[in-house]
Amino acid sequence: MTYTLNDIASSCAAVKTKITGNPVIQHLLIDSRRVTSTANVLFIAIPGERHDGHAYIKDLYAKGIRAFMVSQDDESVVDSCPDASFIIVSDTLAALQRLAAVHRKKFQLPVVAITGSNGKTIVKEWIWQLLRDDFSIVRSPKSYNSQVGVPLSVWQINESHTLGLFEAGISRPGEMEKLNRIIQPDIVLFTNLGPAHDENFSDRAQKAREKLKLTFGAKAIIYCKDDAALHQAVKELELQAFTWSRKIKADLQISKVNKTKSETVIQGIYNNSFHEITIPFVDDASVENAIHCWALLLQTSLSLKTQRDLVLRRFAQLAPVAMRLELKGGLNNCSVINDSYNSDVGSLTVALDFLNQQQQHPKRTLILSDILQSGREEKELYTEVASYLKTKGVQRLIGIGPALSRQKELFTDVNATFFASTGEFISAFESSWFHNETILLKGARAFEFESISKLLQQKSHETVLEIDLSAMVHNLNYVRSRLNPGTKLMVMVKAFSYGSGSFEIANILQFHRVGYLAVAYADEGSDLRRSGITLPIMVMNPEEQSYDTMIANKLEPEIYSFRVLQLFEEAARKYRKVHPETEPIPVHIKFDTGMKRLGFDEEDMNELVVRLKNSRDLVIRSVFSHLAASDEAQHDDFTRKQVKQFTRIGEEMKKHFAYPFLRHILNSSGILRFPDAQFEMVRLGIGLYGIAVEAEDRKHFRNVSTLRTTISQLRQVNAGETIGYSRKGVATENMIIATVPIGYADGLHRVLSNGKGKMWINGKAAHIVGNVCMDMCMLDVTGINCKEGDDVIVFDDEHSIEDLAKDMGTISYEVLTNVSPRVKRVYWQE
Repeated sequence: MTYTLNDIASSCAAVKTKITGNPVIQHLLIDSRRVTSTANVLFIAIPGERHDGHAYIKDLYAKGIRAFMVSQDDESVVDSCPDASFIIVSDTLAALQRLAAVHRKKFQLPVVAITGSNGKTIVKEWIWQLLRDDFSIVRSPKSYNSQVGVPLSVWQINESHTLGLFEAGISRPGEMEKLNRIIQPDIVLFTNLGPAHDENFSDRAQKAREKLKLTFGAKAIIYCKDDAALHQAVKELELQAFTWSRKIKADLQISKVNKTKSETVIQGIYNNSFHEITIPFVDDASVENAIHCWALLLQTSLSLKTQRDLVLRRFAQLAPVAMRLELKGGLNNCSVINDSYNSDVGSLTVALDFLNQQQQHPKRTLILSDILQSGREEKELYTEVASYLKTKGVQRLIGIGPALSRQKELFTDVNATFFASTGEFISAFESSWFHNETILLKGARAFEFESISKLLQQKSHETVLEIDLSAMVHNLNYVRSRLNPGTKLMVMVKAFSYGSGSFEIANILQFHRVGYLAVAYADEGSDLRRSGITLPIMVMNPEEQSYDTMIANKLEPEIYSFRVLQLFEEAARKYRKVHPETEPIPVHIKFDTGMKRLGFDEEDMNELVVRLKNSRDLVIRSVFSHLAASDEAQHDDFTRKQVKQFTRIGEEMKKHFAYPFLRHILNSSGILRFPDAQFEMVRLGIGLYGIAVEAEDRKHFRNVSTLRTTISQLRQVNAGETIGYSRKGVATENMIIATVPIGYADGLHRVLSNGKGKMWINGKAAHIVGNVCMDMCMLDVTGINCKEGDDVIVFDDEHSIEDLAKDMGTISYEVLTNVSPRVKRVYWQE
């Protein structure tokens, strides 16, 4: 369905308009980084805690967007976009929600809204898998369940759809009524009531009542009666309920759950009859999620084309829900993004956005399967896909499937090759096809793209460091929430980004618009430039032989002594003589305030000012210092003394220069513990990875890194036998030993030998036996249910880096930076 801009202005109660030609709108855009098309697009400028959409209007206009909804009536912006149309409203988020609600009212399809603390996305996706043969389904992309995500999800509804599945999540009171008006659900499925966001509600009962406001106007609710707080809150509503329970009488009474190694049979009583379903999962969360779906299918308000008993058999074919995009090293210096789990237009646009973030290779390739069960006419569907590829700068398409092959004439803007099946592609595959490019794998599960992923991946041993980019962005945004408006953020990516990878981390930081990056040495910065990083980069240890390279790559040095100042100024003067168009080179002036490592002393200020003022080739970009002990409360007086001294230095420096420069002294712990010393910029390092000193901050951070390996071999060791080099491990009784492929060459320190260190197998602690070897070590798995090939966790969300650091007698920084580059990095994003 399309709307004219006048229609939208009327729906959103615009206070003012400037409309040129009354254009037709099909697509809504709220993120300037996610432009997939410029035709028929309305950009809605939403002010947020960290970014304001109004700041990107001119950039979007330059890209071709010609329709904008704004809440700032800025004539200068309007005048700078002469042929663009503007709708001015009092609140752009409220206008977006109002527009989505108007759109929803135009359709009579049944809608299921899914809320709860956990499992919403998996339940939604499994319902889609179970019912996609019976309905043309519109559903929330990924986990779009917020105040912004819900209206964008509902906007997808069109005349072809016969069922809607939408998630709804809230974090504080007053939000659910807005989502209810947008979704207007017929059925509400409540997954559970967990502790998420408890801090924003007076108690669990209030949170239940707030979430249940989603049921206003609905015909029925589906939930588990075993949750006492939820059940009590539902009883207060006059609403038809379909319930399930393991403990008490309910519409669906779960009587038995039988698990094998690979599947679970769930038995229950419904309408005084025995029923059962089988699912190909054995974890408790999957069992609960499957029962929610089962309850929905037993609830009678949805009319199925297929007999209900046949639909229930589909539980055995449920596929895992891919909650993440993975970025891995590939063959021939390629990067491979693996999203080979599902394929629809919504998830394709998300994956293309992730592909577009990757700047390490100029060439981008998409390997795409047919998009199944879209409910759309084939040519229309793939015309839209072709438009997305052109907008996102995809240079090459490898299409797999009969539908894509039939529509190959639509893909004239890319270098396109087509195969009828995955098998045909694999038979023809040659590794020489791929070099120095980023490859996105996007396939429906039926096409079994896992086999293509194996062909493309860089060969590596079985020890892997997983980097959760979504958690990293969460931590970045948490730190930003602690900053004063206008405070810039410099992020440290030195030392291979604390062992996590350089350009991969820099890419995500650039995409999320941090102010600065910092590296230790010039070659790190040069590598980032070659990988497409354009952010300003400070080099903390500028070496004389690298000055020319730094200037050529627009890298900005830390100047900490008169010797470095003189040498770098000479290099800058020579460069500018050859390149007279070059502006004065930015530098960062470091003062020592107590660290006693690098930096000018306060007494050097007069001479420093004179030399910098007399320099025509240098310009100060920032003045900074470094805190020595901001993470230790016993040294807080010393830290305050450092801050006081730096304040004095900064104020004195400002007096002598007519242009502004940034001041910064706070590191990760300083940001969180000394908020009054933010100045114009702060420096984020280890906090990006979820490591904090204060328990309160740790509650808000998410773990970023997981180091995992596998069991290579299990063996029986008899009492009295020895294990490992120097026979340091001695079996005092009969033992089972697991050998795992991680050793001190991978970053597992030898200090963890002989029982000091441990790893985790199937939730159980397994202590290191004997000496840690270069490439492997041995674990005592006596009494642990495990087999060869099982996962072994070194650290993750539940087993922290901090705990491992304590076992090693060191700090978390060393644990992360010690992980060898030979350990394969896998980056993933929800």
